[in-house]
Amino acid sequence: MATAKGIFNENMQPERLQVNPETNEISEESNRDINWRVPVEGTIYGAALNYQGELEELGSQLHEKPYNAPPKAPILYIKPVNTLNPHKHSIPMPKGEKELQVGASLGVVFSKTATKVEPESVWDYIEGFTIANDVSIPFESFHRPPIKQKTRDKFCPIGPWIVSKEDVAQPENLKIKVYINGEIKQTTSTHNVSRSIEQLVADVTEFMTLYEGDVLLTGTPEHPPLVQTGDKVQIKIENIGTLENTIQ
Repeated sequence: MATAKGIFNENMQPERLQVNPETNEISEESNRDINWRVPVEGTIYGAALNYQGELEELGSQLHEKPYNAPPKAPILYIKPVNTLNPHKHSIPMPKGEKELQVGASLGVVFSKTATKVEPESVWDYIEGFTIANDVSIPFESFHRPPIKQKTRDKFCPIGPWIVSKEDVAQPENLKIKVYINGEIKQTTSTHNVSRSIEQLVADVTEFMTLYEGDVLLTGTPEHPPLVQTGDKVQIKIENIGTLENTIQ
């Protein structure tokens, strides 16, 4: 079991929970129907091209126009409040689109204001971890932020809960699996990021402040699975749990 924080049913404030990340159950609520709510309240920031495989996939393109060189600092974007979506709720397929891109990501949740944090002090600012699906309409270029593709309503399912950092022994080496309709479509690990959690937080807080409740997504792996209307998406991250949503 792991200590977590979540919001569900008629509750408006987070509750401390004992959860089983393997079975995705709450010990004291296993026999009840649960309507989950979004467990975070702050701003959600994504980090583009933070998986080594993404950089390798682009290869020589990074030295050509429009990029001209590989990124030397984190490439950030925001998943605004309209994109938030709880566990077990549906993801709308925009009119005129036939498929969406799944972006499995570990979310780092902050416990207090973080400014110019040194890598060795990063864990003092972290409350815990959650799972995010950085949904997007498929796109090709990272040169300009894919705002229209990434910021549609309900395009950031997140949850089911926030697991305390004390119960995640090796956040830098967590297995991530994506299932579509029960079939595994992607397997990776947080070990494959190009900037570790410590370095990513240090680099980001060097030029901007992160506040209590903010979430920093550590990136999405290369070759994101594609989904269509009716598909059930499950993102499982070791020691955290499973985030599940259906495309509608």
